Amino acid sequence: MQSLATLNAAQTSRLMTVATQVNAPNPAREIALELPRQRNALLDYLFYDLRVLENHESADLAPHYAAEGAVLLVHPTDRAEIAVFQDYDAFRASMHTTEAKALAVAGVGSSALGAAAFARNVADALDAPVLAVVSGYGLSDLLAEAMGGFFWFGAMNSVRHLFEMFDDMTRPHHSTFAFSAKPVLDQLRASFDVKTVIALLAGHDIDLIVGHSKGNLVISEALFALSETDATRAAALAAKTRIVTIGAKIAMPRPFHDIVDVMGEHDGFGRMNSRPDIADDITVPGAGHHTNTELPGHVDVTNVVAQALRLPRR
Repeated sequence: MQSLATLNAAQTSRLMTVATQVNAPNPAREIALELPRQRNALLDYLFYDLRVLENHESADLAPHYAAEGAVLLVHPTDRAEIAVFQDYDAFRASMHTTEAKALAVAGVGSSALGAAAFARNVADALDAPVLAVVSGYGLSDLLAEAMGGFFWFGAMNSVRHLFEMFDDMTRPHHSTFAFSAKPVLDQLRASFDVKTVIALLAGHDIDLIVGHSKGNLVISEALFALSETDATRAAALAAKTRIVTIGAKIAMPRPFHDIVDVMGEHDGFGRMNSRPDIADDITVPGAGHHTNTELPGHVDVTNVVAQALRLPRR
């Protein structure tokens, strides 16, 4: 299967960066996280449609497995190479800030592979480029997961924020951007991926936001923070932006009303991490939580996003 070949190309490339990881500014951090990152790359194969990535693209993405807060610019299939920006600062300084009007946030495997594959599925539905934010995998995620956060991310995500200080202390690169004029809010929303999403929503025209699994929680946190810090910007965004959630139905702040919630018919994991009072807008027959179209019981992201966009505005 093509998705396995894509994963193999990424893993081979990743092995070639071992020396770089050991010589990183904080090698103890990198060594401690390497096995979970490798596992999450395998989860990306299981949950995301890696077949839509070329082997050389996955090889280029492999060193960014755990680049929490990295921004990817992903074009539709066979259009252009994936552009990788280490953080929002790098993206803001680039010549690509106006190319994409859509944002995608993946969640299960928390690596650049899954983020890129998910974004390409969305880009193919739109026939237009899409920005993706890598959820990443740091010490805070590892500690929160040890306490059950992997399976109960709706209830346990606060644990991740408690441990975020460890990532701040050990992360080799520190972005200088702040998403608001209120530093206390920056500290409360400490997760780097959430802060990156907030910065993108606050400073760029985004007409569509698509999330999968825990990525929907990242989106929700970013929108709540934006609503608290800049109600005018949040209202303007809510007036034109459609949100499509796949595999987890998460509460969004009040200004945002054009929301399409998509759930696989047999997605027990997604329903376990969803608000029970939010109804499905689209139920995918026979589907579970994964979006890998080479595996049975998948959610076809390109198809459901196209279907969601055909629905009347809320």
